[in-house]
Amino acid sequence: MRLPENLRPDCERCLGLCCAALPFARSADFAFDKMAGAPCPHLTAECRCGIHAELRERGMKGCTVYECFGAGQKLTQVTYKGRSWQDHPEQREEMFAVFTVLQQLHEMLALLTEAGWRAEGLLAEEAAAERERLALLAELAPAELLALAIGPLRVQVGGLLRRVSAEVRARADAGREMSGPPHRRSGAAAARGAAGGKRPGGGGSAAGRDRIGAKLRGADMAGADLRGTLLIAADLRGANLRSADLLGADLRDADLCGADLRGALFLTQPQLNAARGDGAARLPEHLRRPDHWPLA
Repeated sequence: MRLPENLRPDCERCLGLCCAALPFARSADFAFDKMAGAPCPHLTAECRCGIHAELRERGMKGCTVYECFGAGQKLTQVTYKGRSWQDHPEQREEMFAVFTVLQQLHEMLALLTEAGWRAEGLLAEEAAAERERLALLAELAPAELLALAIGPLRVQVGGLLRRVSAEVRARADAGREMSGPPHRRSGAAAARGAAGGKRPGGGGSAAGRDRIGAKLRGADMAGADLRGTLLIAADLRGANLRSADLLGADLRDADLCGADLRGALFLTQPQLNAARGDGAARLPEHLRRPDHWPLA
């Protein structure tokens, strides 16, 4: 399975929108401050990054993490029919505002696409219908896009994704219970509990918890509810995260070397890009190994 082309970034068909519209602050991720709407000094006249091959070395790691889920080329090629924010300064502010709305819609569309893959029956149909509704919203004119109430949309989509997650994780957990010998089943449950994970049918949840720097090497968190969990710089080497819900989990500088993420729910490419890993990490098939991850 792979996300459709319109939900994958294509910088060749965009005009450097993320390099101009978005703000960032001097930090470990960015070498300097930039205000929203101010073009990055590294952005060339052709709307290309002048230091793309050296971003991490030049202190711009944050740029390598960000992805727009195809919103950049959609705004450039469809919403504004090829017009450039450089050539139409009177529309620049509007274009940048619309870009932030489209990016959120496209991210939700990507998550709903995955939900359609993973859910079954009526829940799969509901996910497909919600995806179709948001796809139509993404086709609105700029003024209509700016009038959208994105917050309530995110809440509604989030609730649907939570129900899909519960169904998928329960199904995966039932499969593990049926296939594993009793002594291994009880050991896995204990490991998940120690890691702050959750068996879909009960127990505590690690969702939203602070696990910054946690020592979770080799932990069995299969099927865990890790939605919104702070896993910054956590040691997840060799961890079992199969079918874990990672929606919104903060994986900045988390070590995923050798981790098993196959079937992880609602993990996005930007989350992976923010983490550390290697070629031994096993990923969901619709995601790619980040360029800065070594093969071994």
